[in-house]
Amino acid sequence: MSDNIKTREFSISDYDAALELWQRVEGLEIAEGDDREGVSHFLARNPGLSRVATDGAAIVGVALCGHDGRRGYIYHLAVDPAYQTRGLGRRLMDECLAGLRRAGLKRALILVARDNPRGRKFWRRHGWEEVPGPIVMGIDL
Repeated sequence: MSDNIKTREFSISDYDAALELWQRVEGLEIAEGDDREGVSHFLARNPGLSRVATDGAAIVGVALCGHDGRRGYIYHLAVDPAYQTRGLGRRLMDECLAGLRRAGLKRALILVARDNPRGRKFWRRHGWEEVPGPIVMGIDL
Protein backbone atom coordinates (compact mmCIF):
# COMPACT_ATOMS: atom_id res chain seq x y z
CA MET A 1 0.00 0.00 0.00
CA SER A 2 1.58 3.27 -1.12
CA ASP A 3 0.81 6.89 -0.46
CA ASN A 4 0.87 7.58 -4.20
CA ILE A 5 -2.81 6.99 -4.94
CA LYS A 6 -4.06 8.51 -8.18
CA THR A 7 -7.61 9.09 -9.35
CA ARG A 8 -8.97 9.10 -12.87
CA GLU A 9 -12.13 8.63 -14.90
CA PHE A 10 -13.82 5.23 -14.56
CA SER A 11 -13.62 3.24 -17.81
CA ILE A 12 -15.64 0.14 -18.63
CA SER A 13 -12.32 -1.73 -18.68
CA ASP A 14 -12.29 -1.11 -14.88
CA TYR A 15 -15.57 -2.98 -14.46
CA ASP A 16 -14.26 -6.38 -13.28
CA ALA A 17 -12.00 -4.84 -10.63
CA ALA A 18 -14.77 -2.46 -9.53
CA LEU A 19 -17.28 -5.31 -9.21
CA GLU A 20 -14.82 -7.33 -7.14
CA LEU A 21 -14.30 -4.32 -4.85
CA TRP A 22 -18.04 -3.65 -4.55
CA GLN A 23 -18.59 -7.26 -3.51
CA ARG A 24 -15.99 -6.97 -0.73
CA VAL A 25 -17.23 -3.71 0.81
CA GLU A 26 -19.72 -4.16 3.62
CA GLY A 27 -23.09 -2.49 3.13
CA LEU A 28 -22.88 -2.09 -0.65
CA GLU A 29 -25.63 -3.83 -2.58
CA ILE A 30 -25.23 -5.00 -6.18
CA ALA A 31 -28.55 -4.93 -8.04
CA GLU A 32 -30.05 -4.99 -11.51
CA GLY A 33 -28.34 -2.51 -13.78
CA ASP A 34 -25.00 -3.14 -12.10
CA ASP A 35 -23.93 -5.65 -14.74
CA ARG A 36 -21.27 -4.72 -17.31
CA GLU A 37 -23.87 -3.67 -19.90
CA GLY A 38 -25.75 -1.45 -17.43
CA VAL A 39 -22.58 0.21 -16.17
CA SER A 40 -21.33 0.69 -19.73
CA HIS A 41 -24.57 2.47 -20.63
CA PHE A 42 -24.35 4.61 -17.47
CA LEU A 43 -20.76 5.65 -18.24
CA ALA A 44 -21.64 6.52 -21.84
CA ARG A 45 -24.59 8.64 -20.68
CA ASN A 46 -22.46 10.41 -18.05
CA PRO A 47 -18.99 10.84 -19.56
CA GLY A 48 -16.18 11.97 -17.28
CA LEU A 49 -18.14 11.86 -14.01
CA SER A 50 -17.42 8.42 -12.52
CA ARG A 51 -14.06 7.92 -10.80
CA VAL A 52 -11.59 5.23 -9.78
CA ALA A 53 -8.65 5.44 -7.40
CA THR A 54 -5.57 3.40 -8.16
CA ASP A 55 -2.48 2.33 -6.27
CA GLY A 56 -0.20 1.26 -9.07
CA ALA A 57 -2.27 -1.07 -11.25
CA ALA A 58 -4.72 -1.95 -8.45
CA ILE A 59 -8.12 -0.27 -8.20
CA VAL A 60 -8.59 0.65 -4.55
CA GLY A 61 -11.60 2.96 -4.79
CA VAL A 62 -14.50 3.55 -7.14
CA ALA A 63 -17.56 5.77 -7.49
CA LEU A 64 -20.24 5.84 -10.16
CA CYS A 65 -21.54 9.35 -10.77
CA GLY A 66 -24.12 10.72 -13.13
CA HIS A 67 -27.17 12.92 -13.49
CA ASP A 68 -30.58 13.11 -15.09
CA GLY A 69 -30.25 16.76 -16.09
CA ARG A 70 -31.87 17.90 -12.86
CA ARG A 71 -30.22 16.01 -10.00
CA GLY A 72 -26.83 14.40 -9.65
CA TYR A 73 -26.34 10.92 -8.21
CA ILE A 74 -23.42 9.03 -6.71
CA TYR A 75 -23.70 5.26 -6.67
CA HIS A 76 -21.49 2.55 -5.27
CA LEU A 77 -18.78 4.69 -3.74
CA ALA A 78 -16.45 2.08 -2.28
CA VAL A 79 -12.93 2.01 -0.91
CA ASP A 80 -10.88 -1.13 -0.38
CA PRO A 81 -10.99 -1.90 3.37
CA ALA A 82 -7.17 -1.70 3.55
CA TYR A 83 -7.35 1.90 2.28
CA GLN A 84 -10.26 3.16 4.37
CA THR A 85 -9.83 6.02 6.87
CA ARG A 86 -7.24 7.72 4.64
CA GLY A 87 -9.60 10.26 3.04
CA LEU A 88 -9.97 8.36 -0.21
CA GLY A 89 -13.77 8.10 -0.01
CA ARG A 90 -14.01 11.85 0.54
CA ARG A 91 -11.60 12.46 -2.35
CA LEU A 92 -13.74 10.40 -4.73
CA MET A 93 -16.91 12.08 -3.43
CA ASP A 94 -15.40 15.55 -3.89
CA GLU A 95 -14.29 14.74 -7.45
CA CYS A 96 -17.78 13.48 -8.29
CA LEU A 97 -19.40 16.59 -6.82
CA ALA A 98 -17.00 18.85 -8.72
CA GLY A 99 -17.99 17.11 -11.97
CA LEU A 100 -21.67 17.58 -11.18
CA ARG A 101 -21.09 21.27 -10.45
CA ARG A 102 -19.30 21.66 -13.79
CA ALA A 103 -22.37 20.08 -15.42
CA GLY A 104 -24.49 22.85 -13.86
CA LEU A 105 -26.30 20.80 -11.23
CA LYS A 106 -27.33 22.26 -7.88
CA ARG A 107 -28.18 19.14 -5.85
CA ALA A 108 -26.98 15.56 -5.63
CA LEU A 109 -28.58 12.49 -4.08
CA ILE A 110 -27.39 9.11 -2.89
CA LEU A 111 -29.15 5.98 -1.71
CA VAL A 112 -27.86 4.31 1.44
CA ALA A 113 -29.22 1.01 2.70
CA ARG A 114 -31.07 1.36 6.00
CA ASP A 115 -28.95 -1.47 7.43
CA ASN A 116 -25.65 0.26 6.53
CA PRO A 117 -24.92 2.46 9.57
CA ARG A 118 -21.25 2.84 8.66
CA GLY A 119 -22.15 4.16 5.21
CA ARG A 120 -24.77 6.51 6.64
CA LYS A 121 -22.20 7.85 9.12
CA PHE A 122 -19.69 8.48 6.31
CA TRP A 123 -22.17 10.52 4.28
CA ARG A 124 -23.50 12.50 7.26
CA ARG A 125 -19.93 13.31 8.32
CA HIS A 126 -19.43 14.93 4.92
CA GLY A 127 -22.50 17.16 5.02
CA TRP A 128 -25.22 14.95 3.56
CA GLU A 129 -28.61 14.93 5.22
CA GLU A 130 -31.18 12.20 5.50
CA VAL A 131 -34.40 12.89 3.65
CA PRO A 132 -37.59 11.72 5.49
CA GLY A 133 -39.16 8.50 4.24
CA PRO A 134 -36.78 6.09 2.58
CA ILE A 135 -33.15 6.61 3.47
CA VAL A 136 -32.31 9.09 0.75
CA MET A 137 -29.53 11.54 1.42
CA GLY A 138 -28.77 14.74 -0.45
CA ILE A 139 -26.34 17.64 -0.51
CA ASP A 140 -26.58 21.05 -2.13
CA LEU A 141 -23.85 21.69 -4.68
